[in-house]
Amino acid sequence: MNSANNAAVVVGVDGSESALRAVRLAATEAARQHRPLRVVHGFIWPLLHVPVSPAPDAPPGGGLRHRAEELVEAAVNEAEATVPGLSISGEIIDGEAAAVLVGESPTAALIVLGDRGLGGFSALVLGSVAVQVAAYADCPVLVARGTQRPDQPVLVAVDGSDASRRAADVAADTAVSLGVPLVAVHAYRHPGSSGPGDMQPLVYDEAKLHREQERMLAGWLTGLTEDHRGLRLTCQATRGRPGTVLAEASRSAQLAVVGGRGRGEVTGLLLGSVSQSMLHHAQCPVMVVRAPH
Repeated sequence: MNSANNAAVVVGVDGSESALRAVRLAATEAARQHRPLRVVHGFIWPLLHVPVSPAPDAPPGGGLRHRAEELVEAAVNEAEATVPGLSISGEIIDGEAAAVLVGESPTAALIVLGDRGLGGFSALVLGSVAVQVAAYADCPVLVARGTQRPDQPVLVAVDGSDASRRAADVAADTAVSLGVPLVAVHAYRHPGSSGPGDMQPLVYDEAKLHREQERMLAGWLTGLTEDHRGLRLTCQATRGRPGTVLAEASRSAQLAVVGGRGRGEVTGLLLGSVSQSMLHHAQCPVMVVRAPH
């Protein structure tokens, strides 16, 4: 995360209701972090050589660029209504949405976007925008999805990887700032179980395995409460597939924080299977935090 005092929270908008939900979440987050909010619209039409100005015989106020200006203005107004007095700016940047947001990330504190994608095509949502931005951005990425529950804890997925340790750090900061507990969840499976049924070996000691996983989780989080004064931390080791366990846990969280790539992930999958699963199935907003590279 860019810790510079002037680093803004950046939200991508496209005029959809999903983007306006992202704007409201981004404004709240910017206020929490005491940062300015930057509203950005990726304006792809010039790249496609489509005329963006109104036709000579068209009425005033026509054209694609004017429409883009209107949607940015509407988003800025939505942010101002959400957090009056917040420092807000808006800009139209020529380019494809994901590329524009990734381009913003080196100087941003956080990128926020909606779960229906920029461009409004629900079938392309997470493949074309959110996953790309979360995989390549140089700062944390927050996707506005599910239900916001201000009184509920922050959830973080922990697996011992560098990415999950970074995620736990960001999640702890967030939980302390919000004044809510942090619930750290580690999902595990039985050794050797890899089939669809995730079957338990008959000779394996379930209670012993659970105790081992709890000790492992506690070890991964050593020092977290000392580093974050006032943190109320709960650790949960749960048997099951990580995506399923975390999606279920997200039903009672206000925010889920996941690492960009966890232990055992496919190297070529830049974001990681658990992070992708949460972006598709979590029941609350999801923040993806990649380890520094």
